[in-house]
Amino acid sequence: MSIYIRENFEEFIKQLPAVEIVHQWGNASVGKIGGKIFATFNIWSDEDIWQISFKCSDMGFEMLPTLNGISKAKYLARAKWVSVLPNSELSEEEIKIYIIDAHKIISQKLSKSLRQELNL
Repeated sequence: MSIYIRENFEEFIKQLPAVEIVHQWGNASVGKIGGKIFATFNIWSDEDIWQISFKCSDMGFEMLPTLNGISKAKYLARAKWVSVLPNSELSEEEIKIYIIDAHKIISQKLSKSLRQELNL
């Protein structure tokens, strides 16, 4: 079950607490928690190659773009996001772990009252 298939990506992130999926920016699947994005499944190139982007820790943002198939995310790099292509050095299980971490990073930035409202 490849995470690089939209339905599988959406099914995976829906398993995380309080996730909402919206379709925006053309054809992107956007995972949100408390109205804030933490991961996307989208296409940015003319080559019809799908990629997954997510928020990273400071260390992840420094390390991940040094690997093949991973780059600082277009438009979101200033917020420490990376984009991962299907041919990256990360396994799909590793990508899932980073997406779970992205969910946690964004969850922790929500207000205390919103975290309580979302049962986080």
